[in-house]
Amino acid sequence: MNLDSAITGVVLAGGKARRMGGADKGLLELDGKPLWKHVADNLLSQLETVVINANRHRDIYQKSGLRVIPDSLADFPGPLAGMLSVFLQEKGDWFLFCPCDTPYIPRDLVARLKAQRSDAAVAWVHDGERDHPTIALVNRSVQPLLQDYLQSGERRVMVFMRLAGGHAVDFSDQKDAFVNVNTPEELARWQEKR
Repeated sequence: MNLDSAITGVVLAGGKARRMGGADKGLLELDGKPLWKHVADNLLSQLETVVINANRHRDIYQKSGLRVIPDSLADFPGPLAGMLSVFLQEKGDWFLFCPCDTPYIPRDLVARLKAQRSDAAVAWVHDGERDHPTIALVNRSVQPLLQDYLQSGERRVMVFMRLAGGHAVDFSDQKDAFVNVNTPEELARWQEKR
């Protein structure tokens, strides 16, 4: 399988994980492997370059050999801040962002988002029931708009994606691939299923 060199994969692991009791969600284990590593390995099966956006435990993430990019804005104001930080610190035009709590992203994620993005600067996953705006293929051209949006105090990802002229890509045939692990109970349930 050819790895895509024109897109940089980004594991978003910079959040506060309030629903996980403040634990660093990316470091919680599923099947003996940290959640972030499931995501990174899936992205590395499709892309040449993958980086991690993380604000805590950066030393642990750095042991992976992948580049770790902290937020450039104070107080970890959400996934959009992570996206902006990557734009500011990483080269390239296209980025595929994926949160660290979606361990089962599909192996054709990159190919399908690329094929169906049309001319949009942003394309995100829709699983047939809901949007997943943090699982998104995003062009660097949205950076000025993103900076203004965050400076205005806004944080809502879906609102920004629409503002940037993006659209959803239908993944309803792989709905289970986008289940995310938000609570200790959900993590325990996934452990039992495997």
